[in-house]
Amino acid sequence: MEILFTEQFEQVYEKLTKAEKQSVRKALTLLDDDPKYPSLRVKKMEGRKSIWEASPSKRLRMTFKMVGETIFMRNVGEHDKVLRRP
Repeated sequence: MEILFTEQFEQVYEKLTKAEKQSVRKALTLLDDDPKYPSLRVKKMEGRKSIWEASPSKRLRMTFKMVGETIFMRNVGEHDKVLRRP
């Protein structure tokens, strides 16, 4: 798999704390190795045709789109904020 980052993802990621960034990096590694890894809790977003979400931690969510063997990371941050604007 190849993981690419949108400009929005990169901008929001830079605002995360050091601990949050570490959680996201770990989650990205797991996502790259196995998108079905249980602790990521990957699922398709309700009401969104092709956007998925994953959980780097209890508080954080990442949204992404899968196209073939490529994952496009769209957003990351606090659960409610991210899910309102995936």
